[in-house]
Amino acid sequence: MDLYTQLCQDIKGCQRCTLSQSRQHVVVGEGSLTADVMLIGEGPGADEDRLGRPFVGRAGQLLDRILEAVDINREEIYIANILKCRPPGNRNPQDGEAHACLPYLRRQVKIIRPKILVCMGSVAAKYIIDPDAKISRIRGQFIERKGFYLFGTYHPAALLRNERLKVDAWHDFKAIKAKSLELKD
Repeated sequence: MDLYTQLCQDIKGCQRCTLSQSRQHVVVGEGSLTADVMLIGEGPGADEDRLGRPFVGRAGQLLDRILEAVDINREEIYIANILKCRPPGNRNPQDGEAHACLPYLRRQVKIIRPKILVCMGSVAAKYIIDPDAKISRIRGQFIERKGFYLFGTYHPAALLRNERLKVDAWHDFKAIKAKSLELKD
């Protein structure tokens, strides 16, 4: 059995926290296993929990339009979350839940070996970039660490709530595309 298949089985059987008791589906992640870019959200919402796929609700549909606009093919990137199970009411992850899931995300990163890790929103940035990260302060900047380029941007759900953030997100995703092309050279 290959490492990714084993990881998926481990995640699907996980009961490290109480979220496993209320989930419909575990949302492992999806995309290319050789992706240069990995997008990381905070956790599955209701649509994701129902379908077992990341970013398929309204925020995911907006993400798809953003990716298409900057010529990033969703099938060529990998999309994951800090949490693999939906928190009740789409609340933010609790530290214990996030710490229970982070080893799975680390294994995903180790297997896929992306060059760019994009933290979508403050929750992802908190667990990946800096516990005190504020997305409004760190967004749009590449931070090189341990052989990866870390990047923070707004979560697509925030763009649905505040249209004014879309311009910054547009610039962020253009920068992600440019950096991924630069790293291919």
